[in-house]
Amino acid sequence: MNLVRWSKAAFIIAMFGMLAAPLVIVAGVSLNAKKLMFFPPKGLSLQWYPAVFETNQWLEALTTSVIIAISAGIIAISIALPIAYFLWRHKVLYAKALFLAGIVPFALPPVITALGMLIFWVEVGHVGQIWNIMIAHGVFLVTLPLVMISLGLESIDDEILEASRTMGADSRRVFTTIIFPMVLPYMVAGYAFVVVLSMNEYIISFFLGQAATVTLPVQLLASLRSGYSPIIAAVSVMFILFAVVVFSLVARFGDLPKLLGAWTPKE
Repeated sequence: MNLVRWSKAAFIIAMFGMLAAPLVIVAGVSLNAKKLMFFPPKGLSLQWYPAVFETNQWLEALTTSVIIAISAGIIAISIALPIAYFLWRHKVLYAKALFLAGIVPFALPPVITALGMLIFWVEVGHVGQIWNIMIAHGVFLVTLPLVMISLGLESIDDEILEASRTMGADSRRVFTTIIFPMVLPYMVAGYAFVVVLSMNEYIISFFLGQAATVTLPVQLLASLRSGYSPIIAAVSVMFILFAVVVFSLVARFGDLPKLLGAWTPKE
Protein backbone atom coordinates (compact mmCIF):
# COMPACT_ATOMS: atom_id res chain seq x y z
CA MET A 1 0.00 0.00 0.00
CA ASN A 2 2.84 2.37 0.85
CA LEU A 3 4.55 1.46 -2.42
CA VAL A 4 1.46 2.46 -4.40
CA ARG A 5 1.18 5.72 -2.48
CA TRP A 6 4.85 6.56 -3.04
CA SER A 7 4.53 5.66 -6.72
CA LYS A 8 1.61 8.04 -7.14
CA ALA A 9 3.48 10.79 -5.32
CA ALA A 10 6.59 10.24 -7.46
CA PHE A 11 4.53 10.32 -10.64
CA ILE A 12 2.79 13.57 -9.64
CA ILE A 13 6.10 15.18 -8.68
CA ALA A 14 7.67 14.08 -11.98
CA MET A 15 4.76 15.48 -14.02
CA PHE A 16 4.79 18.73 -12.08
CA GLY A 17 8.54 18.99 -12.60
CA MET A 18 8.22 18.48 -16.35
CA LEU A 19 5.55 21.17 -16.56
CA ALA A 20 7.32 23.62 -14.28
CA ALA A 21 10.84 23.22 -15.69
CA PRO A 22 10.30 25.37 -18.83
CA LEU A 23 8.67 28.09 -16.71
CA VAL A 24 11.59 28.09 -14.27
CA ILE A 25 14.08 28.33 -17.14
CA VAL A 26 12.20 31.22 -18.78
CA ALA A 27 11.98 33.04 -15.45
CA GLY A 28 15.70 32.50 -14.88
CA VAL A 29 16.61 33.80 -18.33
CA SER A 30 14.60 36.98 -17.68
CA LEU A 31 16.88 37.77 -14.71
CA ASN A 32 20.14 37.97 -16.67
CA ALA A 33 22.06 41.13 -15.85
CA LYS A 34 23.42 41.40 -19.41
CA LYS A 35 21.63 41.17 -22.74
CA LEU A 36 22.17 37.43 -22.93
CA MET A 37 19.72 34.54 -22.78
CA PHE A 38 21.66 32.24 -20.45
CA PHE A 39 20.45 29.76 -17.88
CA PRO A 40 21.45 29.80 -15.12
CA PRO A 41 21.46 33.59 -15.41
CA LYS A 42 24.78 35.41 -15.34
CA GLY A 43 24.12 38.03 -12.75
CA LEU A 44 20.69 38.96 -11.44
CA SER A 45 18.68 41.95 -12.57
CA LEU A 46 15.01 42.92 -13.00
CA GLN A 47 15.82 45.57 -15.60
CA TRP A 48 14.12 43.71 -18.45
CA TYR A 49 10.67 43.93 -16.88
CA PRO A 50 10.42 47.75 -16.82
CA ALA A 51 12.07 47.71 -20.26
CA VAL A 52 8.81 46.28 -21.64
CA PHE A 53 7.07 49.53 -20.70
CA GLU A 54 9.97 51.79 -21.65
CA THR A 55 10.51 50.47 -25.18
CA ASN A 56 8.02 51.92 -27.68
CA GLN A 57 7.53 48.81 -29.79
CA TRP A 58 6.87 46.61 -26.76
CA LEU A 59 4.62 49.15 -25.07
CA GLU A 60 2.56 49.65 -28.25
CA ALA A 61 2.23 45.89 -28.73
CA LEU A 62 1.18 45.46 -25.09
CA THR A 63 -1.39 48.28 -25.32
CA THR A 64 -2.78 46.84 -28.55
CA SER A 65 -3.10 43.36 -27.02
CA VAL A 66 -4.88 44.71 -23.93
CA ILE A 67 -7.36 46.72 -26.03
CA ILE A 68 -8.03 43.74 -28.29
CA ALA A 69 -8.44 41.32 -25.37
CA ILE A 70 -10.88 43.57 -23.48
CA SER A 71 -12.91 44.24 -26.63
CA ALA A 72 -12.87 40.58 -27.72
CA GLY A 73 -14.21 39.57 -24.30
CA ILE A 74 -17.09 42.04 -24.62
CA ILE A 75 -17.88 40.83 -28.15
CA ALA A 76 -17.77 37.17 -27.10
CA ILE A 77 -20.08 37.75 -24.12
CA SER A 78 -22.46 39.82 -26.27
CA ILE A 79 -22.74 36.92 -28.71
CA ALA A 80 -22.77 34.09 -26.17
CA LEU A 81 -25.39 35.44 -23.73
CA PRO A 82 -28.31 35.83 -26.18
CA ILE A 83 -27.55 32.49 -27.85
CA ALA A 84 -27.28 30.62 -24.55
CA TYR A 85 -30.40 32.30 -23.17
CA PHE A 86 -32.42 31.58 -26.33
CA LEU A 87 -31.39 27.92 -26.34
CA TRP A 88 -32.22 27.58 -22.65
CA ARG A 89 -35.48 29.53 -22.78
CA HIS A 90 -36.85 28.05 -26.00
CA LYS A 91 -36.39 24.33 -26.50
CA VAL A 92 -36.49 24.51 -30.30
CA LEU A 93 -35.60 21.62 -32.59
CA TYR A 94 -32.61 23.41 -34.10
CA ALA A 95 -31.13 24.31 -30.71
CA LYS A 96 -28.30 21.81 -30.98
CA ALA A 97 -27.42 23.05 -34.46
CA LEU A 98 -27.30 26.63 -33.21
CA PHE A 99 -25.16 25.63 -30.23
CA LEU A 100 -22.86 23.70 -32.57
CA ALA A 101 -22.48 26.80 -34.73
CA GLY A 102 -21.25 28.63 -31.64
CA ILE A 103 -18.50 26.12 -30.87
CA VAL A 104 -17.35 25.38 -34.43
CA PRO A 105 -14.88 28.32 -34.67
CA PHE A 106 -13.00 27.13 -31.57
CA ALA A 107 -13.06 23.51 -32.76
CA LEU A 108 -11.35 24.34 -36.05
CA PRO A 109 -7.57 24.78 -36.24
CA PRO A 110 -6.75 28.47 -35.68
CA VAL A 111 -4.92 28.70 -39.01
CA ILE A 112 -8.09 27.74 -40.89
CA THR A 113 -10.15 30.26 -38.97
CA ALA A 114 -7.48 32.92 -39.51
CA LEU A 115 -7.28 32.25 -43.25
CA GLY A 116 -11.07 32.34 -43.62
CA MET A 117 -11.31 35.62 -41.73
CA LEU A 118 -8.43 37.10 -43.73
CA ILE A 119 -10.20 36.28 -46.99
CA PHE A 120 -13.40 37.82 -45.64
CA TRP A 121 -11.75 41.08 -44.60
CA VAL A 122 -9.87 41.29 -47.90
CA GLU A 123 -13.17 41.00 -49.75
CA VAL A 124 -14.71 43.65 -47.51
CA GLY A 125 -11.72 45.89 -48.13
CA HIS A 126 -10.44 46.32 -44.58
CA VAL A 127 -7.20 44.58 -43.68
CA GLY A 128 -4.77 45.27 -40.86
CA GLN A 129 -7.26 47.17 -38.70
CA ILE A 130 -7.32 46.59 -34.96
CA TRP A 131 -11.07 45.99 -34.97
CA ASN A 132 -10.56 43.14 -37.46
CA ILE A 133 -8.64 41.29 -34.77
CA MET A 134 -11.12 42.28 -32.04
CA ILE A 135 -14.04 40.78 -33.93
CA ALA A 136 -12.03 37.72 -34.99
CA HIS A 137 -10.92 36.97 -31.43
CA GLY A 138 -14.45 37.51 -30.12
CA VAL A 139 -15.95 35.10 -32.67
CA PHE A 140 -13.14 32.55 -32.35
CA LEU A 141 -13.30 32.46 -28.54
CA VAL A 142 -17.09 32.72 -28.15
CA THR A 143 -17.22 28.99 -27.39
CA LEU A 144 -15.87 29.43 -23.85
CA PRO A 145 -18.45 31.93 -22.55
CA LEU A 146 -21.17 30.15 -24.52
CA VAL A 147 -20.49 26.86 -22.73
CA MET A 148 -20.04 28.49 -19.32
CA ILE A 149 -23.16 30.66 -19.56
CA SER A 150 -25.12 27.60 -20.70
CA LEU A 151 -23.89 25.77 -17.59
CA GLY A 152 -25.01 28.69 -15.46
CA LEU A 153 -28.48 28.76 -16.99
CA GLU A 154 -28.87 25.00 -16.58
CA SER A 155 -27.97 25.32 -12.88
CA ILE A 156 -30.95 27.62 -12.18
CA ASP A 157 -33.68 25.80 -10.28
CA ASP A 158 -37.03 25.89 -12.09
CA GLU A 159 -38.82 26.26 -8.75
CA ILE A 160 -37.22 29.69 -8.25
CA LEU A 161 -38.52 30.85 -11.61
CA GLU A 162 -41.97 29.46 -10.92
CA ALA A 163 -42.06 31.22 -7.55
CA SER A 164 -41.14 34.57 -9.13
CA ARG A 165 -43.86 34.20 -11.76
CA THR A 166 -46.37 33.26 -9.09
CA MET A 167 -45.50 36.50 -7.30
CA GLY A 168 -46.42 38.41 -10.46
CA ALA A 169 -43.02 39.06 -12.05
CA ASP A 170 -43.01 39.31 -15.83
CA SER A 171 -40.33 37.80 -18.08
CA ARG A 172 -38.21 40.95 -18.11
CA ARG A 173 -38.21 41.27 -14.33
CA VAL A 174 -37.44 37.56 -13.91
CA PHE A 175 -34.42 37.97 -16.18
CA THR A 176 -33.06 41.14 -14.55
CA THR A 177 -33.61 40.14 -10.91
CA ILE A 178 -33.07 36.37 -10.95
CA ILE A 179 -31.56 34.92 -14.11
CA PHE A 180 -28.93 37.58 -14.83
CA PRO A 181 -27.54 37.80 -11.27
CA MET A 182 -27.33 34.02 -11.04
CA VAL A 183 -25.56 33.66 -14.38
CA LEU A 184 -23.26 36.68 -13.88
CA PRO A 185 -20.41 34.67 -12.24
CA TYR A 186 -20.38 32.39 -15.29
CA MET A 187 -20.24 35.43 -17.56
CA VAL A 188 -17.31 36.86 -15.61
CA ALA A 189 -15.46 33.54 -15.74
CA GLY A 190 -16.11 33.21 -19.47
CA TYR A 191 -14.93 36.78 -20.01
CA ALA A 192 -11.73 36.06 -18.06
CA PHE A 193 -10.98 33.02 -20.22
CA VAL A 194 -11.49 35.04 -23.41
CA VAL A 195 -9.24 37.88 -22.23
CA VAL A 196 -6.39 35.54 -21.25
CA LEU A 197 -6.57 33.50 -24.46
CA SER A 198 -6.90 36.61 -26.60
CA MET A 199 -3.76 38.06 -25.01
CA ASN A 200 -1.89 34.88 -25.94
CA GLU A 201 -3.38 34.31 -29.41
CA TYR A 202 -0.83 34.56 -32.22
CA ILE A 203 -2.06 33.03 -35.49
CA ILE A 204 -5.21 35.10 -36.02
CA SER A 205 -3.43 38.25 -34.86
CA PHE A 206 -0.58 37.60 -37.31
CA PHE A 207 -2.86 36.89 -40.28
CA LEU A 208 -5.23 39.81 -39.73
CA GLY A 209 -2.73 42.32 -38.39
CA GLN A 210 -0.66 42.26 -41.59
CA ALA A 211 2.21 44.13 -39.89
CA ALA A 212 -0.07 47.16 -39.43
CA THR A 213 -1.46 46.01 -36.08
CA VAL A 214 1.12 44.20 -33.95
CA THR A 215 0.04 42.39 -30.79
CA LEU A 216 2.36 41.25 -28.02
CA PRO A 217 2.65 37.59 -29.20
CA VAL A 218 3.40 38.78 -32.74
CA GLN A 219 6.03 41.20 -31.43
CA LEU A 220 7.54 38.43 -29.32
CA LEU A 221 7.94 36.10 -32.32
CA ALA A 222 9.30 38.94 -34.47
CA SER A 223 11.89 39.72 -31.79
CA LEU A 224 13.03 36.11 -31.78
CA ARG A 225 13.87 36.41 -35.48
CA SER A 226 15.87 39.61 -35.07
CA GLY A 227 17.88 38.56 -32.02
CA TYR A 228 17.64 37.05 -28.57
CA SER A 229 17.13 39.26 -25.55
CA PRO A 230 16.05 38.62 -21.93
CA ILE A 231 13.17 41.03 -22.55
CA ILE A 232 11.51 38.21 -24.52
CA ALA A 233 11.68 35.98 -21.44
CA ALA A 234 10.39 38.85 -19.29
CA VAL A 235 7.34 39.21 -21.56
CA SER A 236 6.74 35.45 -21.33
CA VAL A 237 6.86 35.58 -17.53
CA MET A 238 4.41 38.50 -17.58
CA PHE A 239 2.04 36.40 -19.70
CA ILE A 240 2.22 33.59 -17.16
CA LEU A 241 1.71 35.90 -14.18
CA PHE A 242 -1.24 37.58 -15.88
CA ALA A 243 -2.98 34.25 -16.46
CA VAL A 244 -2.25 33.12 -12.90
CA VAL A 245 -3.64 36.34 -11.41
CA VAL A 246 -6.81 36.30 -13.53
CA PHE A 247 -7.65 32.67 -12.87
CA SER A 248 -6.74 33.00 -9.20
CA LEU A 249 -9.23 35.86 -8.88
CA VAL A 250 -11.89 33.77 -10.61
CA ALA A 251 -11.18 30.87 -8.26
CA ARG A 252 -11.05 33.16 -5.21
CA PHE A 253 -14.29 35.04 -5.76
CA GLY A 254 -16.17 32.35 -7.64
CA ASP A 255 -16.82 28.65 -7.22
CA LEU A 256 -14.41 27.43 -9.91
CA PRO A 257 -15.47 23.74 -10.01
CA LYS A 258 -19.11 24.80 -10.26
CA LEU A 259 -18.29 27.40 -12.93
CA LEU A 260 -16.63 24.65 -14.94
CA GLY A 261 -19.65 22.37 -14.55
CA ALA A 262 -18.19 19.93 -12.02
CA TRP A 263 -21.55 19.49 -10.34
CA THR A 264 -25.13 20.69 -10.35
CA PRO A 265 -27.47 21.74 -7.52
CA LYS A 266 -29.33 18.44 -7.86
CA GLU A 267 -26.27 16.59 -6.63
